[in-house]
Amino acid sequence: MKVADTGALALGRHRGPRVTILPDSILISAVAGQAVSQDAHAHGLPEKGDLTVWRSVDGGKTWSRTGLINDTPGAAGEGLHAIAADASGRNLFAAWLDLRAKGTQLYGARSTDGGRTWSKNLLVYSSPDGTICQCCDPSVAIDARGHIDVMFRNALAGSRDLYLAESADGLSFSQPRKLGNGTWKLNACPMDGGGIALDHGQIVTAWRRDRNIFLDRPGAPETSLGEGKDVAITAGAKGVWIAFAGEQGIEVISPVAKAPTKISESGGFPALAALPDGSAIAAWEQNGSIRIEKLP
Repeated sequence: MKVADTGALALGRHRGPRVTILPDSILISAVAGQAVSQDAHAHGLPEKGDLTVWRSVDGGKTWSRTGLINDTPGAAGEGLHAIAADASGRNLFAAWLDLRAKGTQLYGARSTDGGRTWSKNLLVYSSPDGTICQCCDPSVAIDARGHIDVMFRNALAGSRDLYLAESADGLSFSQPRKLGNGTWKLNACPMDGGGIALDHGQIVTAWRRDRNIFLDRPGAPETSLGEGKDVAITAGAKGVWIAFAGEQGIEVISPVAKAPTKISESGGFPALAALPDGSAIAAWEQNGSIRIEKLP
């Protein structure tokens, strides 16, 4: 079903639409604009990108545009965002890389009515060095208490490490804390933001540092999972699933596996979702197509 016509969409790498399934509706969010930017470094992004939401209450048969999340026009033009909802489907939080000021900042907004309306935008974090990592997508999780966690890649003192900001109410956030004991000295953006999940109510994160993928539970040392990039994570009844693009294809770690298992000889940009039966489903790009596989 066609959701909407837009003049331009932010696509490529970790950009693109996000789907949020709620008890009474489906939301699709995307950074859209009226025209493609003609700037030499825009790489097909909208000229003035806004974080836009469409909503369906009939299982996706029809859609209505509910409005914009960013309250400064064009501020979401980098095209990188995340949205999460709590179990009730009433409380949501969105985070995105924001361009309303000089340097890239992390902004957010909350909804308390199932995504119909959104709050005034909140500055989640602004780096004292002038910018956070400019092209790494953020991640969001909300637990049953309404506690919000936002993960993003920072840019501090020449390092590009992952940080976690926390909020009890979506109105103010703690000073972010760095994830992992190591650091990645890099004068560039790896365009690889990692992922976050709730494992039986506890935050768990997966992300890339240099050539390696790490699993990290806040407060504990990070664990190396092997070489790779573009990691995805989800958590279900059995535990945590992780997928990433390794040198030899798409690799997956299941809740019971101690080492990665290869599910494809090639491909990139894997995505994961936990299923009600305790399994998970993986999707990835491969040779110009989308491949899907259920993981037992």
